[in-house]
Amino acid sequence: MSPHNDDSAEPESVRERYARRLANDPRYSLLNPAALRAWQERQRAMLALFKRLGRADLSALKLLEVGSGSGGNLIELVMLGFAPAHLAGIELLPERHAIARARLPESVRLMQGDATALAPRDASVDIVLQSTVFSSLLDDAFQQRLADAMWAAVKPGGGVLWYDFTVDNPRNPDVRGVPLARVRELFPAGRVQARRITLAPPIARAACRVHPALYTLLNNTLPLLRTHVLAWIAKP
Repeated sequence: MSPHNDDSAEPESVRERYARRLANDPRYSLLNPAALRAWQERQRAMLALFKRLGRADLSALKLLEVGSGSGGNLIELVMLGFAPAHLAGIELLPERHAIARARLPESVRLMQGDATALAPRDASVDIVLQSTVFSSLLDDAFQQRLADAMWAAVKPGGGVLWYDFTVDNPRNPDVRGVPLARVRELFPAGRVQARRITLAPPIARAACRVHPALYTLLNNTLPLLRTHVLAWIAKP
């Protein structure tokens, strides 16, 4: 990864990169069998992680999502047992923030703007979640600023919940993979537990066109085809 010289322009660059993306891309709809299976796999992996950590009562945990988008992950967390009043999200893009506000209960606190400025720094949150945000940040210094802001928000004994892909997409210059070594570099004081999940999306889509069961078969038998990491970065 080669650092850029000025990270102050990165939020605007992120806005421009998202503007180039296809709205409501059918590849990511849960009506798409490949997207559905990846979503279900991630849910199972998250619940297994919470169980391993001994977090049986999810409703007692305070969680902040950085890059909360249109609210899909926060809705999912309510379904999994988190209390809406203990959830918060920060989203850079105002149009996505507006969609999330319309979809989520009023008790979910939503903020719009740059998370490096808006994230609390009082170590008050049990979990800070990021899901495929860092792979959209192409500036190393801004990545580190955001990681530092997330870390400052986490209580001792809490952690960062991380889901992102680790390999570059040669067809999309607006993203880059974040390998596990980079995750450790971003959170040098954290204790990282990581699990590779998610069959490579192009392979998953091709497999599911043949038969949806091929997703599970390939994912279980060829783990090298998994492109994402689900990680827990514990704060001592």
